[in-house]
Amino acid sequence: MDKKVTSDIKTSDSKIITKLVGKKKNRFFRWLNILIIIVVIILAVLGGIYKFTNWNVLGINKSEWQAVFLSNGQVYFGQITKNTKEIVILEDIYYLQVTKSLQPAESNVDQQNELSLVKLGNELHGPEDQMKINRAHILFIESLKGDGKVVRAIQKYLEETPVK
Repeated sequence: MDKKVTSDIKTSDSKIITKLVGKKKNRFFRWLNILIIIVVIILAVLGGIYKFTNWNVLGINKSEWQAVFLSNGQVYFGQITKNTKEIVILEDIYYLQVTKSLQPAESNVDQQNELSLVKLGNELHGPEDQMKINRAHILFIESLKGDGKVVRAIQKYLEETPVK
């Protein structure tokens, strides 16, 4: 009879232990779910702040100008608003245009080409002022100094052109 009593106690003890372990697992998963929800909310808030303000929460400085050098030899100046492994999104875009002199130069005089900065969007085909550039076609990206010739030309253009 002693054996039966001890086996009943052991069985009830194991049930109690199983219930306690189950409660601990439930608490762990409940806290894990709460933590995941909090992280998702924080990321959504940071993404919203980044999208609608100039606050640099994700490591991209919207107020900085960059030069993007492409594999086809073209260089675009603008502000990078998204930078992933696959694409770079460039906005407020400008590029250099070479204007050749119409008058033929003398044979021993070097002909000077004129460079001008052109705002993207004024072309015949009317592109929007945003480029999604495949990262495979980018040779390198440079940040431009605020007092450089290109940035000064962009600032002058912005001052002279009315906002649409």
